[in-house]
Formats: sequence, C-alpha cells, structure tokens
Amino acid sequence: MSMIPDRLRAAIGVWHEQDGPVFPIDASDIRRWAIATHWPEEPPRLFWDEDYASTTRWGGIIAPDDFNPFAWPIQPPDAGPAQYALPQPGEPGQRVLNGGVQFTFGEPMRPGDVITSRWRIKDATERKGKLGQMLYVQLERELRNQRNEIVRTRIDTLIRY
Repeated sequence: MSMIPDRLRAAIGVWHEQDGPVFPIDASDIRRWAIATHWPEEPPRLFWDEDYASTTRWGGIIAPDDFNPFAWPIQPPDAGPAQYALPQPGEPGQRVLNGGVQFTFGEPMRPGDVITSRWRIKDATERKGKLGQMLYVQLERELRNQRNEIVRTRIDTLIRY
C-alpha cells in the first residue's frame, strides 16, 4: 500500500501563490529583526546604519539572510501545500518528523523591496526505514522581490511514518 495518497500525488510540482497583502520592507523592520536576532550583541552596522552601509559593496542597508518579511501578517497565512503534505485521519504515516531545512540565498532584501512568496510540494518519495515504511515530503518555498529576482529558497523535508 502506497503512503502517497492521490491528493498528495496530484499536488506535487504545483505552485501555490501566497495569499494576503504584501507591503514594502521598511528599514526599521530590518533594524528590529537584526536587533532581535543578535541580542544582546550589537547587530552588524550593515543592517541599521545607512551611512556605513552606503560605503559597502551593497551600497545601502540590506536585511540579514534570515530576515522574514512575513513575520507580521495582517491575516493568518493559509497552509499552502502543507495541507496536502500532512496526514489526514485514517491515512498511514500519522507521525511527522522534521527531516531538516535547506536554504539557498539569492539577492539580498533591501528597504523598499516588495517580497512575494509561493510554495509547492517539490517531491514525495517512500523509503523503508527502521520504523517501517516512511514517506519523505519536500516542501519548497520561494521568495522573490519586485524585480522577480529570487531572494531566498527554502526546502523543508517532512518525514511521515
């Protein structure tokens, strides 16, 4: 019996655009993120000091690689493809493990950028493991700026058993 239900198989490779409004990134969003993620140390000046940042190869403030432009949503985001990846009642593989996260970074995010996001189930494969038959699902999220440049790609692996 396959652990890949038809609804999951049909969703593989289909991009799902993020719902909800998007807003330009503000320099203070970047500054607050940098402070929060470097606390209690002072964050690098590249993330908050425009005078300094203008002298760097970036020519101005950029966001840290881990900056999340969707950290303060107006409305709860929908689950996207994850709704197809998670087990439904009665399906095999009710337990879920985090199989890891892989990031690829592109263009840095800057004040004024408008970031959009889309998701897809990149792949779903079955493997035999110590716990029996296991389902590996890869969820891919892509962030792009207003120039359609990729700023970050994230691939999450879920392991169902």
